[in-house]
Amino acid sequence: MLVGGALMAAGHVALAHHSFAVFDIEHPLELHGTVQQFKFTSPHTFIVLEVPGDDGNATIWNLEGASPSIMVRNGWSSKSLKTGDQIKLSIDPLRSGAPGGAWIGQKVTYSSGRPVVCCVPDGF
Repeated sequence: MLVGGALMAAGHVALAHHSFAVFDIEHPLELHGTVQQFKFTSPHTFIVLEVPGDDGNATIWNLEGASPSIMVRNGWSSKSLKTGDQIKLSIDPLRSGAPGGAWIGQKVTYSSGRPVVCCVPDGF
């Protein structure tokens, strides 16, 4: 009985870590900007993106992606994006309105329209 309770509690913690409640999946945004940093780190990858505003001022967006293991299965590597790359991507923004959100690898292209990663392997 005690072991079952411990397993349930541990499972709840794991589920809480993977909650997407902070992201507004009902109102995706498309961003165009310059990569400041690509963090291929565990447990999640991140893109730090400088996005120019209509007023001429830039905003830095911190964008959370999937884990490196998932990204690798989808053709990504730590060298897929470089500082200075011009990209556009679709994100699920933070509900708080802060400049951040979640991105999906298949929805990232260079500004030219060319995908950062060509193809998703079979089965994904």
